[in-house]
Amino acid sequence: MEALAKGGVAQRKGRGRRDPLWARILVAVGALLMISAGTTFVLKDVVFGYATRSVKKEDLLPAGQGKHASVSGAKNLLLIGIDPRPNQNPNDAIRSDSILILHIPASHDMAFLISIPRDTWVSVPKYNNGKHAFNGGKDKINGAFAEGGLGLTGKDQRKHGTTLLAETIKQNWGITFDAAAIVDFVGFQEVVNVVGGVDMYVDQRTVSVHNGTDAHGNHKVPFDQRDNGRGGTDLIPIRGVTPKVYEVGYQHLAAWEALDYVRQRETLPNSDYDRQRHQQQFIKALLKKIASKEVLGNPSMLNNVLDVVGRAVTIDTGSIGLDDWIFAMRNIDGDRMLTLKTNNGGFHQSTENPGAEALDEMTLDLLAAVRAKNVPAFVSNNPSLVSAS
Repeated sequence: MEALAKGGVAQRKGRGRRDPLWARILVAVGALLMISAGTTFVLKDVVFGYATRSVKKEDLLPAGQGKHASVSGAKNLLLIGIDPRPNQNPNDAIRSDSILILHIPASHDMAFLISIPRDTWVSVPKYNNGKHAFNGGKDKINGAFAEGGLGLTGKDQRKHGTTLLAETIKQNWGITFDAAAIVDFVGFQEVVNVVGGVDMYVDQRTVSVHNGTDAHGNHKVPFDQRDNGRGGTDLIPIRGVTPKVYEVGYQHLAAWEALDYVRQRETLPNSDYDRQRHQQQFIKALLKKIASKEVLGNPSMLNNVLDVVGRAVTIDTGSIGLDDWIFAMRNIDGDRMLTLKTNNGGFHQSTENPGAEALDEMTLDLLAAVRAKNVPAFVSNNPSLVSAS
């Protein structure tokens, strides 16, 4: 049976009513805190304790980062998405599935979301987490998170994984962070369950490599995935199994469908770039549902949503209180949250490792703008960076 060859490597976030960024800050910082209803904002001091009681707060960043006492000025947040396998051994290394930088300029009236391709070939510094010593060297950037937490479990794994990843980004591009958040994408399936699914536009025909059915309607995995020895994965169709297909158009997706859809990359032409775009679209659709009267007007449902979100997110707000973070960003709405393309939205092969990726000149200039804190001007001069999603 013919294999479907893929070049990518499969490794195992006035005061009138608006579309506010408080929900996107949920992904960036870790909670739904600033809730609007009608034309009036609920006072942050009233909702803060209610909305954050289940959010895990841990030290994630390295010493010297995230230690600013004030929320004023330009800020960088490190966002890490993880997608651990079901029943995974807690001692196994976990690679970061998504790595994003959320840059907020000093004006606090807009925000920029930048994805770092997880297969980017980088220099990873030496690191000792107390159980495992890494001597440093070249690796894909998602390997930094894995090396940092190797041999550890739970919050220690998350802390040291984030620390080494942040140090890696600093070593390669000079960027440091004021806060960090880890999002478990599987946890968002529970959120979608609570709100009854999401409505979103599927922008390209997407074939699932994880979910299919046999002739009797039983769930089956539709493909056997095999390393092709060339830095990629071959998909071998399993006879008698029809894969789940997401066709182009507006659709209502149940929780399991939404999570399955945003996990796909092996069958997509631009691999991880298409997946990143779909994840952004999913988050937007989910937050639109949460911001609807159906959810905000139902205290019981909202309570359940906040509880589930808290369990899916781990945050480090540095020395700045989470309520201060959210209140400072209150004027950023959805139209002022821009997602920026890296490598022009396509795979840019590394000359050092053909199975890995490098950053093109424009992306390197963008990261230099993040470091210099002049992103708004840079994006204004390079509007093609703004993703249509």
